[in-house]
Amino acid sequence: MYEDKHISAVERAMVAIRRRQSRRVLARQQGAMGPEYEVLDVIEGAGGSVTVSTVAQALSVDQPRASRLVAAAVAAGLVRREADQADGRKAWLVLTEAGQAALEQAHRARQAAFAAAMEGWPEEDRAEFARLLTRFVEGMPG
Repeated sequence: MYEDKHISAVERAMVAIRRRQSRRVLARQQGAMGPEYEVLDVIEGAGGSVTVSTVAQALSVDQPRASRLVAAAVAAGLVRREADQADGRKAWLVLTEAGQAALEQAHRARQAAFAAAMEGWPEEDRAEFARLLTRFVEGMPG
């Protein structure tokens, strides 16, 4: 156990965030979105070519689970598969218009929740929190 009271405070805060941001809670806040919506964040975050393997790695799930998530996103019309012209065995995952719209809605819902949590914070505090949280996340192993 760490003796640093600040590290303990960060741990407690992170546990509270994880509990409050569980899939069930987020789904309720964002209109009952399913776990396949995580695929949209992966595609957006990758900024390039995404495959089922990319999804598996990004979400820390096995290949069969990633395949099911991708299949659900495809079935929901959020993602389409495009054949790789150089390697016919490979399929790239691309957001559809509906997927892009769903992603934008998710951004709005999440940002509204964060704005509500920081309501009344001065601009300087929001900027400092954003800077420190980004630095913290960048330092996390993963």
